[in-house]
Amino acid sequence: MEAREKRLIFPFSAIVGQEKAKLALLCVAVNPLIGGVLLKGDKGTGKSTLVRALANVLPEIEVVADCSFNCNPMNPLEMCDSCYERYERGESLPIAKRRMRVVDLPLSVTIDRLVGTIDVERFLREGKKALQPGILAEANRGVLYIDEVNLLDDYIADSLLDAAAMGWNTIEREGISFRHPARFILVGSMNPEEGDLRPQILDRFGLCVEVSAPMNPEERIEIVKRVEEFHEDPISFYKKFESEEKKLTEKIVKAKELLPKVEISDDLLKLLAETVINLGIKTNRAEITTIKTAKAIGALNGRRRVSLEDLEKAMELALPHRLRDKPFQKPPQMKPPKPKDDKEHNHDHKHDHKHEHKKEEKSGSARNQGIGSLEQNFRSIEAKIPRIESKNFDGSEFTGYRSSRDVSITVVNFPKGIPVSYVPSKGEIRDVDFYNSAICAVLNDKKPPIKLEMKDIRVRVRKAKAPTLWVLLLDSSGSMAVKRRISIAKGIAEKLVESGYIKKSKMALIVAKGNQAEIFVSPTKNYWEVLEKIESVPTGGRTPLSSALYNLLLLANRERMKDKSVKVRAFLITDGKASVPLFGKRIKDEIIELAKALRKKGIELNIYDTNGKGINPGISYVPILKDIANAKVCKI
Repeated sequence: MEAREKRLIFPFSAIVGQEKAKLALLCVAVNPLIGGVLLKGDKGTGKSTLVRALANVLPEIEVVADCSFNCNPMNPLEMCDSCYERYERGESLPIAKRRMRVVDLPLSVTIDRLVGTIDVERFLREGKKALQPGILAEANRGVLYIDEVNLLDDYIADSLLDAAAMGWNTIEREGISFRHPARFILVGSMNPEEGDLRPQILDRFGLCVEVSAPMNPEERIEIVKRVEEFHEDPISFYKKFESEEKKLTEKIVKAKELLPKVEISDDLLKLLAETVINLGIKTNRAEITTIKTAKAIGALNGRRRVSLEDLEKAMELALPHRLRDKPFQKPPQMKPPKPKDDKEHNHDHKHDHKHEHKKEEKSGSARNQGIGSLEQNFRSIEAKIPRIESKNFDGSEFTGYRSSRDVSITVVNFPKGIPVSYVPSKGEIRDVDFYNSAICAVLNDKKPPIKLEMKDIRVRVRKAKAPTLWVLLLDSSGSMAVKRRISIAKGIAEKLVESGYIKKSKMALIVAKGNQAEIFVSPTKNYWEVLEKIESVPTGGRTPLSSALYNLLLLANRERMKDKSVKVRAFLITDGKASVPLFGKRIKDEIIELAKALRKKGIELNIYDTNGKGINPGISYVPILKDIANAKVCKI
């Protein structure tokens, strides 16, 4: 069965190009302590194929034969509670060899499936509490793969990070307490267009690789030919590359054996430390991961000493995703400095002089290089806002929108969120609470083996984070050009995008300008797109405020048709003027009707009023929106 499964997977050695991604995956196979790999790239570039193909070349490992957690029989520190007790009693643990596995983590996974839960079948049959292992148990000492990792539910991601950080999974379920090792290679793939990754998760990946489709016609033709050949006859295609696959497996095994003997010189360590400092990277994880990767590369090449080339390759894999100080700061084009003598040894005094020159050259520009005009504009606007005494809704200095609490919802019979209770089932059963259902059956004087009846079934009640949509309504009419109002407005909008990124909210952008408001960005988690559109918004023309509010209502209705639990927050950045009616009525009457509709639909409206102190000709409709729509107003 195993051989058959292997042939159905596209061979690792048959993948055309993507050498950097291949190297990263082989490195973590040699040394899982590197911390995992993140593959970022557009759809259809082979990210998932690369990871699943890795299963073909992973070597065998020794495990405790009768244990569900792939415990290491040679190391008591990598044993579950049960195996450790047996080891302490002096029991001889049965040993078996198994291939390292690539375990998929579906985005729809529940917390019980992830960490493990009660073995209901055994409970019903024998009346005894026992544990049913979860995905973390299956992934121990293997590879845990998350496709579209940036779309993973927050609650699941937090539990996963806890296990990854500790190397252990602790299960506390209905009177059962159990602990088992969870030491897996975390591999994720994502399409940046669908939203960025939370910093907490990004930092867990030791290596990060940008995966892109080759732009060489010959390579693209070869990819098409190989894929067609694989689809026509997978078994024959696999046999064609079988010897190459075995060589890769042997290479990994030899590299794992050689790894403890690989050394790195003090000169290269100093070179790495200076590079990290010059690039402005604050985390020590940068050096630690780079060194482990460089040693793995050296071991894969059969060397006992890390070369400068090994170190450079490791830096390209381990440093780029750690260069950002802020969520939307573009990383510089990182190029590690080279000593004059390109050989591994003979750095000494030449080496030191080269470093001093590099320091002088980079000290003024290393932190700024490659950041891009967007980030520079963001910082310039950020510097301007405090000088005009911008305040939050509570009167404090403006730092972006901050909610006092996350919006949560109670869901019944739906497998999402934290379980808090259970209720009798009604209608279709989607999230059964097996343990409490069995308890209810026992309370009805049933004895093992227990047979559940419909009246015994209980479903879970959960608390979940409500999906949120943040809509930015940016007034860019001619009146906003007065006193640099549009620059201030764009600065506020950019800060709101950063806050939305932290909250993982969908973002949309509506621009009010001319005769009709326009939806510049439909609801998305591609925060870069929103920032770029804000940057490019032109100024001038009349103020279609009614049209902007009407578009807000339409947008909210569309999103709630997809998910009725969506909470909509709107942020109107305006000077309060309006000069274009929407339905041919008086503008004031339209604003009143639209304000009533916003309140009725439960849309939270927040207004940043750029109409500062002094004489401001014209009518401001901010007071109407404040009174009727119950809007919160921040005076800029």
